[in-house]
Amino acid sequence: MSGRRVTIYTDGACDPNPGPGGWAAILRSGAVEKVLTGGEAETTNNRMELTAALRALEALKEPSQVVIYTDSEYLQRGITEWMPAWKAKNWKRKGGKLANLDLWQALDGALGRHAVSWNWVRGHAGVHANQRADYLARRAIPR
Repeated sequence: MSGRRVTIYTDGACDPNPGPGGWAAILRSGAVEKVLTGGEAETTNNRMELTAALRALEALKEPSQVVIYTDSEYLQRGITEWMPAWKAKNWKRKGGKLANLDLWQALDGALGRHAVSWNWVRGHAGVHANQRADYLARRAIPR
């Protein structure tokens, strides 16, 4: 796939979990950087993690080659390992109801426009952009 190359760092936060939450995404393409943030009054950390990635992908105006960095194993493994099985089982999982189905399906749709690679990074391990996304997500929590 052609298209511009975009690097995205995402994070979500809740305080407490569940409770008020915030999300952030830092999008970089060449020398251009765009920061997206948002929050919800009643949510979960996992929903905020998924929302950050979804809003970042939705912000891309053209099909792109995307590298996403997240410290959420739930998001990274959900996309790369679990989603194919969920889709094959009509969005169901062996253990019952699939949590956050609306966001997983929206992410699946957004992924169809882009070539995306997913990378997990350990949170609070010195990756500057990941730590910045964490800070922005925490600041976006409605108080």
